Amino acid sequence: MRYYLIAGEASGDLHGANLMAAIKQKDEAAEFRFFGGDLMQKQGGKLVKHYREMAFMGFLPVLMNIRTIFRNMQMCKQDIGTFCPDVVILIDYPGFNLKIAKFVKKSLQIPVVYYISPKVWAWKEGRVQAFKKYVDKMLCILPFEVDFFRRHQYSVTYVGNPGVDAVEQFRNQNEGDTIEHFLRDNNLTNKPMVAILAGSRKQEIRDNLPTMLQAFAPFAGQYQAVVAGAPGISADFYKEFIHSDIPVVFDQTYRLLSYAQAAFVTSGTATLETALFRVPQAVCYRTPLGRVANFVFRHFFKTPYISLVNLIAAKPVVRELFGKYFTVSELNDEMNRLLHDEEYRRTMLQGYDQLIAILGKSGASLRAADEIVRLLHTPRTLSACPVTCYPQ
Repeated sequence: MRYYLIAGEASGDLHGANLMAAIKQKDEAAEFRFFGGDLMQKQGGKLVKHYREMAFMGFLPVLMNIRTIFRNMQMCKQDIGTFCPDVVILIDYPGFNLKIAKFVKKSLQIPVVYYISPKVWAWKEGRVQAFKKYVDKMLCILPFEVDFFRRHQYSVTYVGNPGVDAVEQFRNQNEGDTIEHFLRDNNLTNKPMVAILAGSRKQEIRDNLPTMLQAFAPFAGQYQAVVAGAPGISADFYKEFIHSDIPVVFDQTYRLLSYAQAAFVTSGTATLETALFRVPQAVCYRTPLGRVANFVFRHFFKTPYISLVNLIAAKPVVRELFGKYFTVSELNDEMNRLLHDEEYRRTMLQGYDQLIAILGKSGASLRAADEIVRLLHTPRTLSACPVTCYPQ
């Protein structure tokens, strides 16, 4: 079978790569073509466009790169038609992928699977109607999404969370690793570590990292901050914001979390990964017009939390410092509690354990691959031959 995948950011590249590996276990003749990144490329097939050329976040960056975005979309549509896959698999990245889903279903009649649902439960709830029209199978990785979609009379499948798979795989592959190895490999001191995860995009790093580092500064005597470098971001970019000897480590985020005492984490998938490693954390996110952002969140968003940790646990396990709460003083106070208040740490770790139980066992990628291959072997799908694909 032929599989066309579209991932538009680093986390999608990771989960897309794991899904491709799982599909190959179910379909030895699988052919892949994709928009993605280095991890997906290692699984084989053809990388058409790297996510680094697609990751535009925020109104102004999108507006400034609107022609590039349209070119990427047109290229993607043309490439899908030429490749003529048996299925198109969309991985999060809703602004781009929903338009592709509409095109594929209306113009090519190819089955569409969405793996990792966009966060429509937080905003843009109306997109559920588009899913109903253009997506044959929605595979969710957050347990509460099943009930959300059920309220919209849309049947989805929870396959487990790929973060659980990724962390388990890392631990299995790094059983012999030790904190001494990590410190030596990265020329670090013996001080306990505080992990700084400032985001995966340049704008997130620019917005969050300086405040995180200022908030950490009073602890520098007893602890060392270590910044997790984001995939695709150069070391030189980080030098714009780091004016001391604070190190940046690349391709070692999971190793860093394995040994960190606490963490500042920009809201997103990294908050969940930090919880899976049981590292006490403060969830941070800078927004323009902080007080306005908090007001908008309270009155217009459909969810009570911004972090995946609290959303999955359905209670406040970690503190969310965004909007008007994203200040050096607030972050500093929270880090002090994370490092020195044993009861506070213990309560957070208990919340993590409950979260891990809710997520369930590993195997999300394999279950997702099962669902996709099963879809392709149903008579309904096989009869929907993509006869309108473009000639090779």
